[in-house]
Amino acid sequence: MFMTYFAGIDVGSLTADAVILDQNGGIAGYSIVETGANSTRAAEGALEKALAQAGLERKSLRRIVSTGYGRVSVPFADKALTEITCHALGAHALFPDTGMVIDIGGQDSKVIKIGDGGKVIDFSMNDKCAAGTGRFLEVMAAKLEVPLDEMGELSLKTAGEVRISSVCTVFAESEVVSLVARNHPKEEILRGLHRAIVNRVWSMVMTLGIRLEVTMSGGVAKNKGVVAFIEEKMGRPLRIYKEPQIIGALGAALHARDLDSSRH
Repeated sequence: MFMTYFAGIDVGSLTADAVILDQNGGIAGYSIVETGANSTRAAEGALEKALAQAGLERKSLRRIVSTGYGRVSVPFADKALTEITCHALGAHALFPDTGMVIDIGGQDSKVIKIGDGGKVIDFSMNDKCAAGTGRFLEVMAAKLEVPLDEMGELSLKTAGEVRISSVCTVFAESEVVSLVARNHPKEEILRGLHRAIVNRVWSMVMTLGIRLEVTMSGGVAKNKGVVAFIEEKMGRPLRIYKEPQIIGALGAALHARDLDSSRH
């Protein structure tokens, strides 16, 4: 039987992610590339890389849907959809019992309450400030001279914790500089930074009211410290896919498939 394929492309501030889906909903290929200065080029690169992983050519694709803050800069997409909708669809497809999605991306953080079929019931979003985002962690990692992918683990290696009073990136940065000058252990500063991020996101969760199982998406879901602190607040484990960064692109690809079936 001839198989048809669909693509979802999520163009974020730090990365562009693409997912190739077959007509049965199976992931045939995916990719994550740096967005850089050109969103259109990043989307193109992400799609080509995902197609190569799937062993397919562009002509194999039936429909393409874009999402993310750069979704309008994907001229070859058949439709653009908000990332709120796509993260809800993607999380529901992977974990059907998901009632809430916590998405901490590069430049914003979102908490999405979802209902039957992955439909969005309500959401809360912080996009005015980099605090509590991947960018915040990047800045702090550079300031503390710690590799970004080791931050979370290091924050869990101590029971001590320094309270970070500011969640504003600029003020938190100067706070960290003074803590380093006073010889506070890096691990304790990291623990305080992770706690500050989680407290900010948790206030968004509480605004909506926690619902059933919670899935975490976005690059920060790879940070063991942030995950541990959220799970501590929840009192149970988060649902996290093996590659949490592609959930938005997966939702976009699922919508592309639904778009196609609704036209037949």
